[in-house]
Amino acid sequence: MFNYSKLLGKIKERGFTQTDFAQKIGMSPTTLSLKLSNKASFKQEEMKKASELLNIDTTEIGTYFFCEDGSENLNSA
Repeated sequence: MFNYSKLLGKIKERGFTQTDFAQKIGMSPTTLSLKLSNKASFKQEEMKKASELLNIDTTEIGTYFFCEDGSENLNSA
């Protein structure tokens, strides 16, 4: 499972609501909610659109879309 808290923070930081953000990247708010709750996966094109909209550098995409829950604990072991 992925942790999207950093992505959510970036969405808020850029002044978007989840509804506005979903519509800007071409999906329904319900679909975005499913993806953020790990009930559906982001497609590459959706990640690309989101990154462009949020000004996320391509080298940082993994930080926002592939942060696994509990990964901090794995690094401290």
